[in-house]
Amino acid sequence: MAAARAPHGSNQPPKIIIVKKIIDAGHGGHHGGAWKVAYADFVTAMMAFFLLLWILGATTEKQRKSIADYFTPTLVEMKKNSAGSNGIFGGSSITDKDNYPHKAQQTGTRSLTIPVAATGGNREGSGDKGSLKTMATRAEDAKTFSRMKRQVEAQIASNAKLAKLGKHVRFVMTRDGMRIDLVDDADYSMFALGTTALVPEASGLIGLVADAIRGTQNPIMIRGHTDSVPYGDPRAMNNWMLSSSRAEATRRRLASGGVEEARFERIEGVADREPMIGDNTADPRNRRVAITLLYRGGSFGQ
Repeated sequence: MAAARAPHGSNQPPKIIIVKKIIDAGHGGHHGGAWKVAYADFVTAMMAFFLLLWILGATTEKQRKSIADYFTPTLVEMKKNSAGSNGIFGGSSITDKDNYPHKAQQTGTRSLTIPVAATGGNREGSGDKGSLKTMATRAEDAKTFSRMKRQVEAQIASNAKLAKLGKHVRFVMTRDGMRIDLVDDADYSMFALGTTALVPEASGLIGLVADAIRGTQNPIMIRGHTDSVPYGDPRAMNNWMLSSSRAEATRRRLASGGVEEARFERIEGVADREPMIGDNTADPRNRRVAITLLYRGGSFGQ
Protein backbone atom coordinates (compact mmCIF):
# COMPACT_ATOMS: atom_id res chain seq x y z
CA MET A 1 0.00 0.00 0.00
CA ALA A 2 1.36 3.50 -0.84
CA ALA A 3 0.17 7.03 0.11
CA ALA A 4 0.22 9.66 -2.67
CA ARG A 5 1.42 13.20 -1.91
CA ALA A 6 -1.42 15.75 -1.55
CA PRO A 7 -1.61 18.57 -4.12
CA HIS A 8 0.16 21.80 -3.13
CA GLY A 9 -2.06 24.24 -1.18
CA SER A 10 -4.91 21.69 -0.68
CA ASN A 11 -6.36 20.35 2.53
CA GLN A 12 -7.61 17.16 0.96
CA PRO A 13 -6.23 14.04 2.53
CA PRO A 14 -3.89 11.97 0.45
CA LYS A 15 -5.42 9.27 -1.72
CA ILE A 16 -5.00 5.70 -0.53
CA ILE A 17 -4.38 3.08 -3.22
CA ILE A 18 -5.12 -0.55 -2.22
CA VAL A 19 -3.67 -3.41 -4.30
CA LYS A 20 -5.63 -6.68 -3.85
CA LYS A 21 -3.77 -9.86 -4.86
CA ILE A 22 -6.09 -12.82 -5.54
CA ILE A 23 -4.70 -16.36 -5.55
CA ASP A 24 -6.86 -18.97 -7.38
CA ALA A 25 -7.30 -21.93 -5.03
CA GLY A 26 -9.36 -24.03 -7.45
CA HIS A 27 -12.73 -22.74 -6.30
CA GLY A 28 -12.28 -24.21 -2.86
CA GLY A 29 -11.86 -27.77 -4.24
CA HIS A 30 -15.57 -28.62 -4.43
CA HIS A 31 -15.91 -27.50 -8.08
CA GLY A 32 -12.89 -29.56 -9.31
CA GLY A 33 -12.86 -32.86 -11.29
CA ALA A 34 -10.86 -35.20 -9.02
CA TRP A 35 -14.00 -36.75 -7.50
CA LYS A 36 -15.23 -37.69 -10.96
CA VAL A 37 -12.22 -39.94 -11.48
CA ALA A 38 -12.81 -41.68 -8.15
CA TYR A 39 -16.50 -42.13 -8.95
CA ALA A 40 -15.68 -43.57 -12.38
CA ASP A 41 -13.32 -46.08 -10.74
CA PHE A 42 -16.05 -47.04 -8.28
CA VAL A 43 -18.62 -47.57 -11.05
CA THR A 44 -16.12 -49.64 -13.05
CA ALA A 45 -15.39 -51.84 -10.03
CA MET A 46 -19.11 -52.34 -9.39
CA MET A 47 -19.69 -53.26 -13.02
CA ALA A 48 -16.87 -55.79 -12.86
CA PHE A 49 -18.31 -57.20 -9.62
CA PHE A 50 -21.78 -57.68 -11.07
CA LEU A 51 -20.26 -59.17 -14.23
CA LEU A 52 -18.44 -61.68 -12.03
CA LEU A 53 -21.69 -62.57 -10.25
CA TRP A 54 -23.40 -63.07 -13.60
CA ILE A 55 -20.63 -65.35 -14.84
CA LEU A 56 -20.80 -67.44 -11.65
CA GLY A 57 -24.53 -67.88 -12.05
CA ALA A 58 -24.63 -68.50 -15.80
CA THR A 59 -21.79 -71.04 -16.18
CA THR A 60 -21.11 -74.60 -15.13
CA GLU A 61 -18.25 -75.77 -12.93
CA LYS A 62 -16.34 -76.99 -15.98
CA GLN A 63 -16.80 -73.66 -17.78
CA ARG A 64 -15.65 -71.72 -14.71
CA LYS A 65 -12.56 -73.94 -14.53
CA SER A 66 -11.79 -73.14 -18.18
CA ILE A 67 -12.20 -69.42 -17.56
CA ALA A 68 -9.92 -69.60 -14.52
CA ASP A 69 -7.31 -71.52 -16.50
CA TYR A 70 -7.44 -68.87 -19.22
CA PHE A 71 -6.39 -66.15 -16.79
CA THR A 72 -4.08 -68.38 -14.71
CA PRO A 73 -2.92 -71.29 -16.91
CA THR A 74 -2.38 -74.21 -14.54
CA LEU A 75 -0.38 -76.22 -17.06
CA VAL A 76 2.03 -73.35 -17.52
CA GLU A 77 2.40 -73.02 -13.76
CA MET A 78 2.97 -76.75 -13.45
CA LYS A 79 5.67 -76.69 -16.09
CA LYS A 80 7.29 -73.66 -14.51
CA ASN A 81 7.38 -75.17 -11.03
CA SER A 82 8.07 -78.80 -11.89
CA ALA A 83 11.23 -80.78 -11.31
CA GLY A 84 14.28 -79.35 -13.05
CA SER A 85 12.45 -76.29 -14.37
CA ASN A 86 15.23 -73.95 -13.31
CA GLY A 87 18.08 -76.27 -14.11
CA ILE A 88 20.17 -77.42 -16.98
CA PHE A 89 17.60 -79.87 -18.31
CA GLY A 90 15.08 -77.22 -19.33
CA GLY A 91 12.08 -78.39 -17.36
CA SER A 92 13.00 -82.04 -16.71
CA SER A 93 15.14 -83.87 -14.21
CA ILE A 94 17.13 -87.04 -14.85
CA THR A 95 14.29 -89.28 -13.62
CA ASP A 96 11.39 -87.02 -14.58
CA LYS A 97 9.59 -88.52 -17.59
CA ASP A 98 6.20 -86.95 -17.09
CA ASN A 99 7.11 -83.49 -15.79
CA TYR A 100 5.72 -84.34 -12.34
CA PRO A 101 7.23 -82.74 -9.22
CA HIS A 102 9.37 -85.30 -7.42
CA LYS A 103 8.35 -84.87 -3.80
CA ALA A 104 8.17 -87.34 -0.93
CA GLN A 105 4.38 -87.52 -1.21
CA GLN A 106 4.27 -87.56 -5.02
CA THR A 107 2.77 -90.74 -6.46
CA GLY A 108 1.48 -89.60 -9.86
CA THR A 109 3.21 -91.21 -12.83
CA ARG A 110 2.31 -91.74 -16.44
CA SER A 111 1.55 -95.38 -15.72
CA LEU A 112 -1.33 -94.23 -13.49
CA THR A 113 -2.67 -91.48 -15.72
CA ILE A 114 -2.49 -93.07 -19.19
CA PRO A 115 -4.72 -96.09 -20.07
CA VAL A 116 -2.95 -99.35 -20.81
CA ALA A 117 -4.11 -99.34 -24.43
CA ALA A 118 -2.80 -95.81 -25.03
CA THR A 119 0.69 -94.37 -25.23
CA GLY A 120 2.30 -94.19 -21.81
CA GLY A 121 5.51 -94.92 -19.98
CA ASN A 122 8.05 -97.60 -20.66
CA ARG A 123 5.93 -100.41 -19.22
CA GLU A 124 2.61 -98.58 -18.85
CA GLY A 125 2.09 -99.90 -15.34
CA SER A 126 2.01 -103.52 -16.49
CA GLY A 127 5.34 -104.72 -15.17
CA ASP A 128 5.91 -108.25 -13.90
CA LYS A 129 4.75 -107.26 -10.40
CA GLY A 130 2.01 -104.87 -11.50
CA SER A 131 -1.69 -105.56 -11.02
CA LEU A 132 -2.75 -104.36 -14.48
CA LYS A 133 -3.32 -106.91 -17.19
CA THR A 134 -0.94 -106.75 -20.12
CA MET A 135 -2.33 -106.82 -23.60
CA ALA A 136 -0.14 -109.80 -24.43
CA THR A 137 -1.60 -111.84 -21.57
CA ARG A 138 -5.15 -110.99 -22.58
CA ALA A 139 -4.46 -112.01 -26.16
CA GLU A 140 -2.98 -115.30 -24.97
CA ASP A 141 -5.98 -115.93 -22.71
CA ALA A 142 -8.36 -115.20 -25.59
CA LYS A 143 -6.65 -117.86 -27.68
CA THR A 144 -6.87 -120.31 -24.78
CA PHE A 145 -10.59 -119.63 -24.36
CA SER A 146 -11.23 -120.14 -28.07
CA ARG A 147 -9.30 -123.42 -28.08
CA MET A 148 -11.11 -124.66 -24.98
CA LYS A 149 -14.51 -123.77 -26.48
CA ARG A 150 -13.78 -125.80 -29.62
CA GLN A 151 -12.56 -128.73 -27.51
CA VAL A 152 -15.70 -128.86 -25.35
CA GLU A 153 -18.04 -128.49 -28.33
CA ALA A 154 -16.25 -131.27 -30.20
CA GLN A 155 -16.37 -133.63 -27.23
CA ILE A 156 -20.07 -132.94 -26.69
CA ALA A 157 -20.84 -133.60 -30.34
CA SER A 158 -18.87 -136.87 -30.33
CA ASN A 159 -20.64 -138.25 -27.25
CA ALA A 160 -24.11 -139.59 -27.97
CA LYS A 161 -25.22 -139.28 -24.35
CA LEU A 162 -24.11 -135.65 -24.11
CA ALA A 163 -25.01 -134.49 -27.61
CA LYS A 164 -28.53 -133.59 -26.53
CA LEU A 165 -27.04 -131.18 -23.96
CA GLY A 166 -25.34 -129.06 -26.63
CA LYS A 167 -28.16 -126.52 -26.66
CA HIS A 168 -27.87 -126.15 -22.87
CA VAL A 169 -24.25 -124.98 -23.06
CA ARG A 170 -23.46 -121.39 -23.99
CA PHE A 171 -20.07 -119.70 -24.30
CA VAL A 172 -20.13 -115.94 -23.66
CA MET A 173 -17.16 -113.57 -23.75
CA THR A 174 -17.36 -110.97 -20.99
CA ARG A 175 -15.20 -108.16 -19.65
CA ASP A 176 -13.75 -110.52 -17.03
CA GLY A 177 -13.16 -113.58 -19.21
CA MET A 178 -15.14 -116.39 -20.86
CA ARG A 179 -18.33 -117.53 -19.19
CA ILE A 180 -19.76 -121.02 -19.71
CA ASP A 181 -23.49 -121.10 -18.98
CA LEU A 182 -25.11 -124.45 -18.21
CA VAL A 183 -28.79 -123.61 -18.73
CA ASP A 184 -31.97 -125.51 -17.86
CA ASP A 185 -35.22 -125.41 -19.80
CA ALA A 186 -38.76 -126.73 -19.42
CA ASP A 187 -37.73 -130.24 -20.50
CA TYR A 188 -34.41 -130.66 -18.78
CA SER A 189 -32.67 -129.69 -15.54
CA MET A 190 -29.00 -130.02 -14.65
CA PHE A 191 -29.95 -130.73 -11.05
CA ALA A 192 -32.68 -132.85 -9.56
CA LEU A 193 -35.63 -130.55 -8.95
CA GLY A 194 -35.16 -128.48 -5.79
CA THR A 195 -31.88 -130.18 -4.86
CA THR A 196 -28.12 -129.77 -5.37
CA ALA A 197 -27.65 -133.23 -6.87
CA LEU A 198 -26.30 -133.18 -10.42
CA VAL A 199 -28.02 -135.53 -12.85
CA PRO A 200 -25.58 -138.00 -14.51
CA GLU A 201 -25.52 -136.24 -17.88
CA ALA A 202 -24.83 -132.85 -16.29
CA SER A 203 -22.08 -134.37 -14.15
CA GLY A 204 -20.46 -135.77 -17.30
CA LEU A 205 -20.75 -132.42 -19.04
CA ILE A 206 -19.01 -130.60 -16.19
CA GLY A 207 -16.38 -133.34 -16.31
CA LEU A 208 -15.68 -132.43 -19.95
CA VAL A 209 -15.32 -128.78 -18.92
CA ALA A 210 -12.90 -129.84 -16.18
CA ASP A 211 -10.80 -131.75 -18.72
CA ALA A 212 -10.66 -128.69 -20.99
CA ILE A 213 -9.68 -126.16 -18.33
CA ARG A 214 -7.44 -128.37 -16.20
CA GLY A 215 -4.31 -127.41 -18.09
CA THR A 216 -4.92 -123.66 -17.96
CA GLN A 217 -3.89 -121.21 -15.24
CA ASN A 218 -6.88 -118.87 -15.32
CA PRO A 219 -8.76 -118.19 -12.07
CA ILE A 220 -12.32 -119.53 -11.96
CA MET A 221 -15.55 -117.98 -10.73
CA ILE A 222 -18.77 -120.00 -10.34
CA ARG A 223 -22.18 -118.38 -9.93
CA GLY A 224 -25.46 -120.18 -9.31
CA HIS A 225 -28.84 -118.86 -10.53
CA THR A 226 -32.42 -119.98 -9.89
CA ASP A 227 -35.86 -118.99 -11.06
CA SER A 228 -38.25 -117.09 -8.80
CA VAL A 229 -40.48 -120.03 -7.86
CA PRO A 230 -40.58 -119.92 -4.03
CA TYR A 231 -40.29 -122.72 -1.50
CA GLY A 232 -43.08 -123.62 0.88
CA ASP A 233 -40.96 -122.90 3.95
CA PRO A 234 -38.22 -120.37 3.08
CA ARG A 235 -36.63 -120.88 6.50
CA ALA A 236 -35.78 -124.49 5.64
CA MET A 237 -34.72 -123.84 2.01
CA ASN A 238 -34.84 -120.84 -0.29
CA ASN A 239 -33.45 -119.75 -3.65
CA TRP A 240 -30.42 -118.07 -2.05
CA MET A 241 -29.38 -121.30 -0.39
CA LEU A 242 -30.17 -123.33 -3.51
CA SER A 243 -28.21 -121.12 -5.92
CA SER A 244 -25.10 -120.97 -3.72
CA SER A 245 -25.27 -124.71 -2.98
CA ARG A 246 -25.51 -125.54 -6.68
CA ALA A 247 -22.49 -123.34 -7.35
CA GLU A 248 -20.59 -125.23 -4.65
CA ALA A 249 -21.72 -128.59 -6.10
CA THR A 250 -20.34 -127.48 -9.49
CA ARG A 251 -17.05 -126.50 -7.84
CA ARG A 252 -16.75 -129.92 -6.22
CA ARG A 253 -17.35 -131.63 -9.57
CA LEU A 254 -14.66 -129.52 -11.25
CA ALA A 255 -12.26 -130.25 -8.40
CA SER A 256 -12.89 -133.99 -8.71
CA GLY A 257 -12.11 -133.58 -12.41
CA GLY A 258 -8.59 -132.37 -11.59
CA VAL A 259 -8.97 -128.58 -11.35
CA GLU A 260 -6.68 -127.23 -8.64
CA GLU A 261 -8.33 -125.83 -5.52
CA ALA A 262 -6.26 -122.63 -5.60
CA ARG A 263 -7.77 -121.59 -8.94
CA PHE A 264 -11.27 -121.06 -7.56
CA GLU A 265 -11.52 -117.28 -7.14
CA ARG A 266 -15.17 -116.88 -6.14
CA ILE A 267 -18.17 -119.13 -5.50
CA GLU A 268 -21.52 -117.38 -5.13
CA GLY A 269 -25.26 -117.69 -5.49
CA VAL A 270 -27.51 -114.86 -6.61
CA ALA A 271 -30.91 -116.61 -6.46
CA ASP A 272 -33.28 -115.04 -9.02
CA ARG A 273 -31.70 -111.57 -8.94
CA GLU A 274 -30.04 -111.83 -12.37
CA PRO A 275 -32.60 -113.56 -14.60
CA MET A 276 -31.78 -114.48 -18.16
CA ILE A 277 -35.45 -114.05 -19.08
CA GLY A 278 -36.12 -110.72 -17.45
CA ASP A 279 -39.82 -110.44 -18.27
CA ASN A 280 -40.58 -113.83 -16.70
CA THR A 281 -38.43 -114.57 -13.67
CA ALA A 282 -40.23 -117.89 -13.16
CA ASP A 283 -39.05 -119.18 -16.56
CA PRO A 284 -37.02 -122.40 -16.06
CA ARG A 285 -34.27 -121.05 -18.35
CA ASN A 286 -33.32 -118.72 -15.51
CA ARG A 287 -32.03 -121.79 -13.66
CA ARG A 288 -28.39 -122.06 -14.61
CA VAL A 289 -24.81 -122.32 -13.40
CA ALA A 290 -22.18 -119.98 -14.86
CA ILE A 291 -18.53 -121.05 -14.88
CA THR A 292 -16.28 -118.09 -15.77
CA LEU A 293 -12.61 -118.41 -16.70
CA LEU A 294 -11.15 -115.08 -15.61
CA TYR A 295 -8.33 -113.23 -17.32
CA ARG A 296 -4.98 -113.60 -15.61
CA GLY A 297 -2.84 -110.80 -14.24
CA GLY A 298 -5.32 -109.05 -11.91
CA SER A 299 -7.99 -109.43 -9.35
CA PHE A 300 -11.57 -110.09 -10.35
CA GLY A 301 -13.47 -106.93 -11.25
CA GLN A 302 -10.41 -104.76 -12.03
